[in-house]
Amino acid sequence: MTGHFRPHLRPIAAPINDEPLIVNACESTPYRIQEDLAARAQFWIKAQPYSLVDILAGSQYYQRFVGGTLYQAYLSALSYHRWHAPISGTIAKISHVPGTYFAENYREPSNTSDPVGPLGHVLRESQGYITEIAARMMIYIEADDPRIGLVCAVMVGMVEVSSCESIVGEGQHVTAGEEIGMFHYGGSTHCLIFEKGKNVEIVKEARNHQGGKNVPVLSRLATVKA
Repeated sequence: MTGHFRPHLRPIAAPINDEPLIVNACESTPYRIQEDLAARAQFWIKAQPYSLVDILAGSQYYQRFVGGTLYQAYLSALSYHRWHAPISGTIAKISHVPGTYFAENYREPSNTSDPVGPLGHVLRESQGYITEIAARMMIYIEADDPRIGLVCAVMVGMVEVSSCESIVGEGQHVTAGEEIGMFHYGGSTHCLIFEKGKNVEIVKEARNHQGGKNVPVLSRLATVKA
């Protein structure tokens, strides 16, 4: 769904004192939070560890995220499919990577139904796997606030979704909550990757909703601990 919400339905989170604002980039259901990210991993095993080199397609920026935190969430076919800047900052790089279609982790059991996933349990539980092989767009944003550092928004096409469209450009400044792109069809998944040592902590509302209901777009997603 690429139509816009009426503004009052998804207000942006209010600032808290001098706390830098980090908001949810998509209307999505939390899937996984991974800390202490590895540069490389064998991603074909059932546990699906994240491999930064593979997710970011060998980008020079991957080293800044080693040991950092990744938040991943799922957009159902009926979800709002526009992307918003999670932070305020300058876009350092945008990369589009063509990838596979209908890929899934073959080690996932296929006999369990899942009303959330468009192709059932196997596909939804393969989200960690497809971040490294599916069509995707990486938008790197250097935060205005040094307490956040560099953030990478990875927008991943799921199933036949490969239409990852950015509406911003490199060198452009964006504010937290500003629209930056969209998926055009079907269900999708996305990741926000944070640097090591920035003390970014995902809020409990997102942690508690893993595998459950959507976290609203533009709501507060993370805080920076003192």
